[in-house]
Amino acid sequence: MVDLDLYRVFYTVAKVGSLTKAAEELYISQPAVSQAIKQLETQLGGKLFNRVSRGMELTDSGGKQIFDIVEKAIKMLDGAEDKFKELKNIATGSLTISAASTTVTHFLMPYIKKYHDLYPNVNISFKDSTTKEALDFVKSGKADVGFVNLPIYDKDVMLTGQTGMLEDIFVASDKYANLFDKTIDLKDIPNYPILMLDSSTTTTKEIINFLESLNITIVPEFEAGSVELLIEMAKNGLGIACIPRRFILDPLAKKELHEIKVSPSLPLRATGVILNKDVSIRTFAVKEFIRLLDDESLITDN
Repeated sequence: MVDLDLYRVFYTVAKVGSLTKAAEELYISQPAVSQAIKQLETQLGGKLFNRVSRGMELTDSGGKQIFDIVEKAIKMLDGAEDKFKELKNIATGSLTISAASTTVTHFLMPYIKKYHDLYPNVNISFKDSTTKEALDFVKSGKADVGFVNLPIYDKDVMLTGQTGMLEDIFVASDKYANLFDKTIDLKDIPNYPILMLDSSTTTTKEIINFLESLNITIVPEFEAGSVELLIEMAKNGLGIACIPRRFILDPLAKKELHEIKVSPSLPLRATGVILNKDVSIRTFAVKEFIRLLDDESLITDN
């Protein structure tokens, strides 16, 4: 029997008329879409698509003959999934998330709260991890979903297509009020006591590497193990802290901390969501969490 996922790929390509658009809709790579179509054609023994200037077109003798049947089957299955979602209050299972604790606290919390409201019987657990650890956890099946810094180059995991950007900024208490209403040269930052996350973290390593590319050397006055500790140290006037903006929206809004603008600014850092490539282990609980991450109404840093 042909794998149902192959028919879903076929249906999506036929519907959008493009391998690229189908890949985006299915959260898989374009080569994976192309390979799935070839595999389905081999198993069915006939050509399903013709490549045309505007994309992909169903063949008269193959694709068009089965499209209506596949469409009805897919819609019936989607209807079954929708019916299952109606039973959310008795949905069970587990969801293990691998991410840095700061990501969970300052970014994921609205999503986790919403997910728990929808599926209260799903057991959610967390693994505090670096990007490398998240990759290892997801590949080994010890975590269902991983949050990583991009880029990554690992053929054994799949990026879902959901990405975000982190903007690192310098902030301080009123002790450094003389720096608030101007932009200082980035090369002058080492003249002040700087507070950063532990030097072993990917975040700090990337910032240090960028500064060194500009021949700027920073020796932090203090290194902290968490963003929460950095925030408290900065509030108490121990120095100027380097923290992602989205993690300190509340202290900034309350004017407990103020941004110190620098030129050039620190580069934006990209983040992504990874899954194990084995689709068969992707449970309903995991799929629903990934779907929920597309809910832009839960983003708190726009």
